[in-house]
Amino acid sequence: MNPAEWLVRAAKRTPNAPALLKGERLVADYATFAARAAAIGGALRDQYGVQPGDRVALFMKNRTEYLEVLYGIWFAGAVVVPINAKLHEKEAAWIVEHAEAGIVVVADGGEAGFRVVSPPCVREIISVDELGFSDLYAHKPLNTPHMTRAEDLIWLFYTSGTTGKPKGVMLSSANLQAMTMTYFIDVDEVQTEDAILYAAPMSHGAGIYNFMHVIRGARHVVPESGGFDPDEILELAPKIGNISMFAAPTMVRRLVDRAKASDLVGEGIKTVVYGGGPMYVADIIEAVEVMGPRFVQIYGQGECPMAISALNRFDVADRSHPEWRQRLGSVGLAQSCVRIRVVDEKGNELPNGHVGEILVSGLPVMAGYWRNAGATTEAVRNGWLWTGDMGAIDADGYLTLHDRSKDMIISGGTNIYPREVEEALLRHPAVHEVAVVGQPHPDWGEEVVAFVVLQEGVNLDAVELDAHCLLEIARFKRPKAYRLVTDLPKNNYGKVLKTDLRNRLLQEKQK
Repeated sequence: MNPAEWLVRAAKRTPNAPALLKGERLVADYATFAARAAAIGGALRDQYGVQPGDRVALFMKNRTEYLEVLYGIWFAGAVVVPINAKLHEKEAAWIVEHAEAGIVVVADGGEAGFRVVSPPCVREIISVDELGFSDLYAHKPLNTPHMTRAEDLIWLFYTSGTTGKPKGVMLSSANLQAMTMTYFIDVDEVQTEDAILYAAPMSHGAGIYNFMHVIRGARHVVPESGGFDPDEILELAPKIGNISMFAAPTMVRRLVDRAKASDLVGEGIKTVVYGGGPMYVADIIEAVEVMGPRFVQIYGQGECPMAISALNRFDVADRSHPEWRQRLGSVGLAQSCVRIRVVDEKGNELPNGHVGEILVSGLPVMAGYWRNAGATTEAVRNGWLWTGDMGAIDADGYLTLHDRSKDMIISGGTNIYPREVEEALLRHPAVHEVAVVGQPHPDWGEEVVAFVVLQEGVNLDAVELDAHCLLEIARFKRPKAYRLVTDLPKNNYGKVLKTDLRNRLLQEKQK
């Protein structure tokens, strides 16, 4: 199944329905959206020699043209290589070269910088800012999208590369179909009158949620800023109405802070799907208190995009179940298209409540890593993806994360899970954000260090934080050092960079 077929069907069903918006301004209805994609697909094939299976890279910020080019690539039967626009041109060039992408589509002045580092595989750089880009709309359109098979590669997604060079995750048509269909079952329903707001990068989770809204003929809204601005979202949402959006937990935190400060409740926002990092119980409790039952949690990875588990809006908002708090601290139940297991290091399945590595199998699991058979064999064994995440499943099937395996702290031979310590610290009303890491210790192996951001205008010292921890968690788990900081380092998707924090501690020891 080619995703462009979904666009064609929506355009036939509701040709005049609004499709692409820049803020409040309508850019294209569905008939226009589909026509532009078909024309771009024709131009890619005829002018640029793109053949089915070729890779075409997108190195551009959020904008409505992103979706037009995306579906144009699929019309031609090519493979999309989405690249985070915030990467350095050299980082983007490495991805392009590894993917052997012959065509790169850029925007926002990125062409000049990319030309300097452009690898030999690139035949053409297309800038959507140049006047010639609009000429593509007038090209003879392809009559129908390329006939794509279930196993065909359509999306080549590169991991963040925090532990080395990024790996290319191969996602097939079947992978993305499964992810899309289970969204309707396990995450949220979509109606024609709904809208998706692209505030997080379209190269990742936010963009991959376009499919559900194309299928329903719903609206696609790119904010004027092209990114995440809480004030802009809170102002725009009531004007657009029925908005859904994907947000990292740190983005939810900022959105709730602004809503609370502005005495707003998130009018016009239908659903905020959060994931991509730990959402602390204290934060989501406050989010529901401030903005109501608008939140749904998902857990996924690039290797099984957005489709491992989900905590629906009822569970997020429920305060009546005797175990509501424990469930709120989980990432929910297995999504309908996958199975989940928790195993020890030898692959033996563990009983309920025991912490081990999370494995997942099912239709959304990647086809493998691009031209990296060794990494594929290591990650996918006997049909199961070894996620590298640690977790436990309770008797009712709710999965709770206990950090990445590499983030677990082993002190004195005992496992300490940073999230448990972070949750405890966040229960102190003066703590705004926190990140817990381990640093080497000559006697204990590692010791716990907490980086703490306090609420604005609040003063608190390490003694008070330590006293609070002693009331909340076992003594051996509490941090041995507290670092009060003004902010935490985050990547382009809002994830806290614990590697940076560990490196900071290491550099301090070497001085």
